[in-house]
Amino acid sequence: MSNFSPANTKSFFYGCLALILLFSCKKEAEKESDKKETSTAYNKSDGSGCKASWFPHSQTPAPEEGKGSPFDTTSTTNEIFHQWSWQKFLWLTKPQSNQKPLFLNELTQVSDAMIPVTPQPGASIVLTDTEQAGSNGILKVNPIYGGTNQIAKDFTVYYSIHSNDIMIKAAKTFKDSLNSGTLSANNLKTFPVGSLELKVSWVDANTIRAEKQKNFFITDAAVSPDGKTFQKKRMALLGMHVVGVVINHPEFIWATFQHNDLAPVYDWKTNQATSNDDKLLYSKGTTTGLDGITWVKNTGPKQPLKAYDLFQFGVPKTSGGQYMQTCQMEPENFDNIKAINECVAAKLDDVWNNYFYNGSIWINTDGMTPQQQAQTVVNLGFNIGNATPGSSARGSLNNANITMETYTQTFENNISNINASNLTNCFSCHNAVSFSSGNPKSPLYISHVFDAYLQNSQGKSRADINRMKDKEHVLRFIQKTLK
Repeated sequence: MSNFSPANTKSFFYGCLALILLFSCKKEAEKESDKKETSTAYNKSDGSGCKASWFPHSQTPAPEEGKGSPFDTTSTTNEIFHQWSWQKFLWLTKPQSNQKPLFLNELTQVSDAMIPVTPQPGASIVLTDTEQAGSNGILKVNPIYGGTNQIAKDFTVYYSIHSNDIMIKAAKTFKDSLNSGTLSANNLKTFPVGSLELKVSWVDANTIRAEKQKNFFITDAAVSPDGKTFQKKRMALLGMHVVGVVINHPEFIWATFQHNDLAPVYDWKTNQATSNDDKLLYSKGTTTGLDGITWVKNTGPKQPLKAYDLFQFGVPKTSGGQYMQTCQMEPENFDNIKAINECVAAKLDDVWNNYFYNGSIWINTDGMTPQQQAQTVVNLGFNIGNATPGSSARGSLNNANITMETYTQTFENNISNINASNLTNCFSCHNAVSFSSGNPKSPLYISHVFDAYLQNSQGKSRADINRMKDKEHVLRFIQKTLK
């Protein structure tokens, strides 16, 4: 006969329930522990940077960017930003069945005001823009690089902008809210994870000698210096900015890539840039000082065809070649970039193996809530890219692309004046301060394409928008000087 009374049965039931709950909590704790260990293992530097899963290039997966990604943590490592940058580039450039890279198939080409570009028959891209941001300089390539069979007539570098649907849809929503007044011009809104912008530089493939053309990605383009009459040309890709949002980083990660035969790197030990061979942007020989990367308004570069990378991987050094004392730990950052470039080069076997990663920049948001991240971006304002010790910027603190920021790698007029307080990077111009009237602040305005899109929707012409940008640049540097 059972000795379980109703009271005993009730006690037995609650006892079992407690054991079930305890077991369940233990399993959940183990899952969380495993998750943390997995995250730590992923973030831990292995000395090489790149992942076997990225190859072959035709199968490169998109990097994880949201919940559960390496960025979904309160303590990031330097390496994961470089891993995201290379994997994103490989994913964007992976070949498709029509022989085009993914970005030309799946992203939308837009103007610098985020207006979709009207496609032209038989062309992968449409090219009309030639002015560089900031300096308004026009970059031209070295005619001698094309060899004795030079047939190109246009040595000008052109630019295209591309965006994904996530960015475009979010931009429209924010634009409509701002214009209707349901969202204040001063706000803490941020673009969603996965938002993406690209800026790409191109030049007529005929400026490159025939035997070297195989080392460049080349596609058919509709080219028009005046935006009216188009000519079909084969255009070679020179460089690419990859700018995307990952979880906990509303400021975007700003990564840049460029071809490996464009120009030499300035040697801070000998205080000169030199090349024994002609490069696409550099005629062989030696130069010193800033003349080769200084644009004179209405005139051109102080020293034509002597463009060079001011700092390798955008990592600043001092006279004598020592790492500059900044807010970024070195040589860890430099070594991680160098290692991941070498790792990818050893495993990549298509035309994209001729391009390298020149660094990226972001800010430190470790341990912050999304609200605090957005507020930090706004509070930093013009100072978001500051590189002095204790500042928030991380990565390549003088980040630039030789084909896009040729003449804004520094705003100093003497190379000996460059120091941690005046380094130039993407955040020197891209910040939470709008270039519109009143200079309202929001993380949204970090994207100049969005800011211009908003102003265009309010009836501003391209000339008006360019004047606003110029005025904002002046304001930014006046405020920096007064600090």
